[in-house]
Amino acid sequence: MKDNRQLFEEAPVAKAVAVMAIPTMISMLVVVIYNMADTFFIGQTGDPMQVAAVSLATPVFMVFMALGNLFGIGGSSAISRALGEKKVERARNISSFCCYGSLGLGVIMAVLFLVGMEVILKLIGASENTISYARDYLTYIAFGGPFIMFGTAFGNILRGEGAAKESMIGNMIGTITNIVLDPVMILGFGWGVVGAAVATVIGNMAASGFYLLYFLRKKSSLSIRLKDFKAGDRIGTGVMAIGIPASLNNILMSCANIVLNHVLVSYGDTPVAAMGVAMKANMLVVLLQIGLCSGIQPLIGYNYGARNKKRLTRVFRFTGMCAVALGTVLTVVMVLARQAVIQAFINDQEVIAYGIQMVIALQLSGPVLGILFLCINTIQGMGKAIPSLVLTICRQGLIFIPLVFILDRLFGLDGAIYAQPTADFISIVLSLVICLGIFRKMDKEGEVLIR
Repeated sequence: MKDNRQLFEEAPVAKAVAVMAIPTMISMLVVVIYNMADTFFIGQTGDPMQVAAVSLATPVFMVFMALGNLFGIGGSSAISRALGEKKVERARNISSFCCYGSLGLGVIMAVLFLVGMEVILKLIGASENTISYARDYLTYIAFGGPFIMFGTAFGNILRGEGAAKESMIGNMIGTITNIVLDPVMILGFGWGVVGAAVATVIGNMAASGFYLLYFLRKKSSLSIRLKDFKAGDRIGTGVMAIGIPASLNNILMSCANIVLNHVLVSYGDTPVAAMGVAMKANMLVVLLQIGLCSGIQPLIGYNYGARNKKRLTRVFRFTGMCAVALGTVLTVVMVLARQAVIQAFINDQEVIAYGIQMVIALQLSGPVLGILFLCINTIQGMGKAIPSLVLTICRQGLIFIPLVFILDRLFGLDGAIYAQPTADFISIVLSLVICLGIFRKMDKEGEVLIR
């Protein structure tokens, strides 16, 4: 049974952040490697159209992960606050609700995706060169929907009770399984994008199996038993209040990518393939910072629930300094290695030329991007649903999507390429204003004791 009260309440802040964040960062690093491996092995087919098709289909695949985060991030925030308030039984009810909610919604979404496949393919802008590849990829992904959503949800749920290491292990099992199967199925069997999709589904099944075994072996203070399922007493609404903004963030990211691909495809399939490769490379910078900041969310939630603002603030400040340092180092590495990184994915000179420009553009916000993720996770950890929703809608909805069209209209392809870093800088300023405003309000209203 997990009991991390000493870690949450008394351990030095640097140690607590390290214990919670490092496993999450390692999990994210493995995800980066997986995404790079997926694109790398598809690139080895020598067919830019398959690379472009996966780039078009990836935002749709991310919808499954986003809905997994609906229960994962929402549940993790609710669980950590419940544990901080010493309400263990409520935490068990929440985890059981998230278990059956993620599986049930996964089945529903799988059916909807299969029935509406042709509509989806039109929405993502698949051309006659890429539509058959995108259809094949998404068909197999749809069948794996319940496993994708459950695995995504419970990677976060375990962190909610402080089991960051176990969450990391489950994530690594799924991702390593995927990476090992990629070359076998994509190149060995000659399945191309179908092989990539099948490997992804099997990897998520492996991760889900590990999380299920974790609970069956009674290593958790949480529960996935049906008898502990409870949606009333503000459990369902509490999970949704934070889960919907978190999920909406991922969904809007997918929508933003679809919009960007629609704009890019007007310049041909090659820029779409190049942006797909550049964004996969940029995941190293983005996901490691997300890992750092999402890893500390249970610390924020627990100390908010325990009314310990002094420790909550120290965690926030220390993580912010780490995020800026990490972002700066990663940005420098990516800029220096930009050509080698792009060329490693696909040896097509036109794709490489576009890709190098896109990598540089995406790195402009890299050093300070972690501040945005820190503010988002802090707001979610404290259970502030409305500020979280506002920030989510603004970043990828009200800011990024209009910018793509405006900058494309003003500057053509270059404008579309630089829309993301522009949106990032605006969102960072907004997130700081919202987050620091919440801290000031806590002091004025006496919402949290300062100890």
